[in-house]
Amino acid sequence: MFLGLAWYWWLILLVAFIVSLPLKIKLMKRFAENNKKRNDTDSYND
Repeated sequence: MFLGLAWYWWLILLVAFIVSLPLKIKLMKRFAENNKKRNDTDSYND
């Protein structure tokens, strides 16, 4: 046990972290594209 968690919990957390990284990058790119499009078509820029 490390910090009160069994080894398989650390393995599960590690796998979840590795899987979430590409998803996070993908979502951040999509958000940046949408934000850029929104700023390009924004009529509030006087």
